[in-house]
Amino acid sequence: MINPTEADQDDSEENYGRHASVLRSQMIRGLIGGNPECAHHPCHHPEQNCTFCFCPLYPCLDPELGEYVISRRTGGRVWSCQGCLWIHRDDVSSSLFEMMPEIGDRGLDERTRSELKAELEKKHRKRAKAIMVLGATSGAGKSLLVAALCRAFRNRGLKVAPFKSQNMSLNSMVTADGDEIARIQDLQARAAGTRPRGELNPILLKPKGGVTSQVIVEGKPLKDCTVQEYYSEFVPNEAPTIISRNLERLMRSNDVVVIEGAGSPAEINLRGRDVANMHVAKLAKADCLLAVNIDWGGSFAYAVGTLMLLDEEERRLFKGVLINNMCPGGGSLGDSLKLVERTTGVPVLAVLPHIPSLYLPVEDSMDLDQRDEGEGGTTVAVVRLPMISNFTDFDALSLEEGVKVIYVRTPEELESADAIILPGTKNTVQDLLWLRESGMASAVLAKAGTVPILGICGGYQMLGRKIFDVHGLEGSGPSEIEGLGLLDAVTHFDSYDKRTVQVHGSLEDAGEVRGYEIHMGRTESSERPLFRLLPDSRPEGSWDQGRKVLGSYMHGLFDLPAFRARFLAMIERRDGVRCNDVDHEAEIDSSLDRLAAMIEEHLDLDALLGGDGHGP
Repeated sequence: MINPTEADQDDSEENYGRHASVLRSQMIRGLIGGNPECAHHPCHHPEQNCTFCFCPLYPCLDPELGEYVISRRTGGRVWSCQGCLWIHRDDVSSSLFEMMPEIGDRGLDERTRSELKAELEKKHRKRAKAIMVLGATSGAGKSLLVAALCRAFRNRGLKVAPFKSQNMSLNSMVTADGDEIARIQDLQARAAGTRPRGELNPILLKPKGGVTSQVIVEGKPLKDCTVQEYYSEFVPNEAPTIISRNLERLMRSNDVVVIEGAGSPAEINLRGRDVANMHVAKLAKADCLLAVNIDWGGSFAYAVGTLMLLDEEERRLFKGVLINNMCPGGGSLGDSLKLVERTTGVPVLAVLPHIPSLYLPVEDSMDLDQRDEGEGGTTVAVVRLPMISNFTDFDALSLEEGVKVIYVRTPEELESADAIILPGTKNTVQDLLWLRESGMASAVLAKAGTVPILGICGGYQMLGRKIFDVHGLEGSGPSEIEGLGLLDAVTHFDSYDKRTVQVHGSLEDAGEVRGYEIHMGRTESSERPLFRLLPDSRPEGSWDQGRKVLGSYMHGLFDLPAFRARFLAMIERRDGVRCNDVDHEAEIDSSLDRLAAMIEEHLDLDALLGGDGHGP
């Protein structure tokens, strides 16, 4: 195929004939989607459609899609569309393929190319519409509002992607490519109907205790930073480039990009250092929406105060306020809505109702204060470790009738537990020390053999005999830490390598399991394996059947019914427990549809898109 960056523009018959021949061969070949067999794949972006390796519209001379460069071959000017992602979108390629006329010996003339391009522009944006949801406070509901907008726009046939430049969360998950992103961005990607990947959440901070966090960039661990190092070195020097390149790819390859802010955009102590809010809004030229949780009280003060703390240029980016989480019978807000606009110049666009019984993962560990789930006489107690991570692993247990999941911090709360879970943690050793100091370790050991005890990831490591750490606490040197000794397993922390991979396999005789691993360290166990992973039947996890102790590195192991049923069957006192075949993923999808229906009903999405529902 002709490389447009090297094909000089001239009017020679040879050049016309060559272009026409390439176009005809592409039409004969038909729609092919991606072409990973090509030596240059991906030459534009990982999600590219390779149907038109040579663009029928070339040279379009559209400065939004390409630019003139100097040819390396001749030294003359040549039109380059190397940075164009538009024609390599699935939807744009399909539309153009359907519209293509017969190709003559001289290819497509300028008028035909111009007409084709004009028709394409009516259907597909060359650059995405950016809509950004910011919160007057944490907990304003912006994460789920982004998910709602993503699903609603996808339902309209638009190509949508979510984006959050920087997130701080211990609730992460692994994509099919092995990228680690925040769990909520994975949910938003599902709502948008796009593949979860690192560019949707290019900077993820995972607190490790104290003032240090692990910095994940584009899905891969980069380094550990203190707060001071992050804001004085990483934010000014590295973050802007990382954010810009990922946002630009999304803007060039979608109809709509729905962006989530972080915390509040009006944190004046972070002015000039905040790369998650107004920096991104300006970069994307986004239409901004301010979400306020009316259930918290003081919502109008939050809304007005936030907007008035912004400078005038920033405030002009806000198209409206969303009053979120209004309970039925909450009364009329009346003239108070107009007062917000009179005071700030920003109208209230919608009052959004509270939706009960949504089955969706939450973002922050602070939500665990209201996280006890399910109803019934059988209690599964999840130990709330100080550095607890991936607590959404246990959401699916609430799908089973008669099961209640509680999060516990004291030994007394464990006394009535019918099953105990040690969850994942960002710092296994420190949380193991906390278990001992708090008395929780003794309480867990006292229940061994009478109730099932499951450890996941860091919790699994704690259940073993020993943990060998070549680095030690805060880099103090090699150390050997006694585990709880409930499994004959030993964990070694002997490198900074991190395993991030999706996995699937089976129980011995009880069906399918799937999930993902995110962990440092390796565990050697002499116990019976808990799972067999495909494709090579690799043993995973540990299981002492006599003492009802289980350990696994697999996050999400409860999402399918098989392991839920096996785990609950080990509980002796399970009156009223009735297992079902509900798929965790299907329940999430149903809740996303409910969110989208709510946002469609209460917010004018056509006006938000610019009036036409899909076009520029």
